[in-house]
Amino acid sequence: MQFRRLGRAGPEISVVGIGAWAMGGPWQFGWGPQDDDESIAALHRAFDSGINWVDTAAVYGLGHSEEVVGQVLREHGDGILAFTKCGRSWYGSAGNEVRNDLRPDSIRFELEQSLKRLGADHVDLYQFHWPDRATGTPVEASWETMAELVEEGTVRWAGVCNFDLELLERCERIRHVDSLQPPFSLLNRQAAADLIPWCADHGTGVIGYSPLQSGLLSGGFEAARVRELPEDDWRRHNPNFQEPALSANLELARRLEPVAERHGVTVAAVAVAWVVAQQGVTGAIVGARRPSQVDGWLAAGNLRLGAEDLEEIRRAVEETGAGSG
Repeated sequence: MQFRRLGRAGPEISVVGIGAWAMGGPWQFGWGPQDDDESIAALHRAFDSGINWVDTAAVYGLGHSEEVVGQVLREHGDGILAFTKCGRSWYGSAGNEVRNDLRPDSIRFELEQSLKRLGADHVDLYQFHWPDRATGTPVEASWETMAELVEEGTVRWAGVCNFDLELLERCERIRHVDSLQPPFSLLNRQAAADLIPWCADHGTGVIGYSPLQSGLLSGGFEAARVRELPEDDWRRHNPNFQEPALSANLELARRLEPVAERHGVTVAAVAVAWVVAQQGVTGAIVGARRPSQVDGWLAAGNLRLGAEDLEEIRRAVEETGAGSG
């Protein structure tokens, strides 16, 4: 397993981490029903294999993902870093409606609830999930609160997700941004244009999420599976899973097969390794709901793609026209 430092002063993390979004089970942006026993087994498989961090969020399953993660952290013992997020709040809303909220009091309340579910006295990396464009709270006030939490010791490192350059600059003037979590995959390459270079210049770590584009680059997804997805699986209504994008996306996954065969790994491992190979990227979050899914991409943690591999992948992207960026 390869390890890299997260930013200029963060922890040493494995270049792949396990994502616990789907483990939350059914909710507004869920992946359909999940088996908690399989989720727990997947987390143990990842940690036993050398992965030393898990990424979750309070809103995943309206708290359930953090509960599952917390159970495994207690069972596994020390040495695993817990990354979670705030700013997508449903507390006190009618019908558990989720809203973006980075008001200082809300940030503190969310952290208290997350610590209870995780069974911890601190969060290793606490992240703003999405910008707050709803409550009128200046991002400076939100980030000042995050800086206070770091000083108080309930948060060790502070990061953001889905922020643009303007918001990054405004936060950096208040307190250093330890990490950025943008979407980044062979099908979603926009972050390479400006966000990742900014992070490299400022000593901010980059953790790319959805490197398999929610399963499209796993090597095992087929067009017919879209019709079989549960009604409450958000992917049924996502443009990437509908034509004409779907066929191009699956063709790009097929074009990764020769690279996978050369290295004796899966297509999924190649797709994740491509993300990790990009300059300025610290690591990639890869979701899993059962141990077999972890096994499918785990080799990416020690897969080093060469110049020939990267050129072949570049041509495949160009010729299929899949994705953007």
